[in-house]
Amino acid sequence: MSTSPSDAARKAQQALGLRLRELRKDAGLSGRELAAATGWHFTRVSKIENGVQGPTDSDLRTWCTACAAEDQVPDLIAQVRAVESMYMEFKRRTRAGMKQLLQAGGDVFERTERFRIYEDNVVPGLFQTAEYATELLSFWVDFLETRNDIEAAVAARMERQAILYRAAKTFSVVLEEAAIRTQFGTPDTMAGQLDRLLSVMTLPNISFGVVPLMVQRRTVGSTGFWIFDDTLVSLETPTASIDVSQPQEIGLYERMFDQLRQPALYGRDARALIIRIQGELA
Repeated sequence: MSTSPSDAARKAQQALGLRLRELRKDAGLSGRELAAATGWHFTRVSKIENGVQGPTDSDLRTWCTACAAEDQVPDLIAQVRAVESMYMEFKRRTRAGMKQLLQAGGDVFERTERFRIYEDNVVPGLFQTAEYATELLSFWVDFLETRNDIEAAVAARMERQAILYRAAKTFSVVLEEAAIRTQFGTPDTMAGQLDRLLSVMTLPNISFGVVPLMVQRRTVGSTGFWIFDDTLVSLETPTASIDVSQPQEIGLYERMFDQLRQPALYGRDARALIIRIQGELA
């Protein structure tokens, strides 16, 4: 990352303040006029607009009412949530071990009905074998210098995979070919992982696509991301987990997902590609 999580959160709060300033100006109000309309001291308006002080949900409703922009309230509240929780630093979250990190967000998995998953260089956790997960998580234990609880962490990851067998939940998965060619562990570990993918592809609630390396396409993904229904997007950097909850931004990820899935192979063609890669491991 080029900026720290705290710097990014500060910049996001400043962007929120700028958006509120634009609403005020669009309403033809000066800072002092808005303060008079809301009953606030004018310095509070200045602090919010300059990103020094974060607004509450109540502040946003009051601001939008004074600016005759009540329709902006839901999106602004979502933007505040993004500022508050967009970055959750891995180092902080893994002090008690990797298991704690992997169990985070369990409520999101429980309530989500439609999962859209794009990964460019790794098999998603919901579809990993225990051996593959062990190889992958071992690196992060060393990199983050956290407590080594690999066995418990892998067990937590395997336990979460039970949601794949709930008929009420659907999964639309798009992987780049590189994600199933990137080798973690021995050839046997990778062969077992590809077997696992061939198995889960047969589940009726899973749509599984693979984008070949040599295929004409309009775009590439800059990073992997998960869309939970239409309420949350989650992505990861080497040092932080980023949650996006602003409706307009979620819409952009949905559009990107639709673009990324277009050149993917599905069904028999996807299986044939995986089997061919598996044969190359022998």
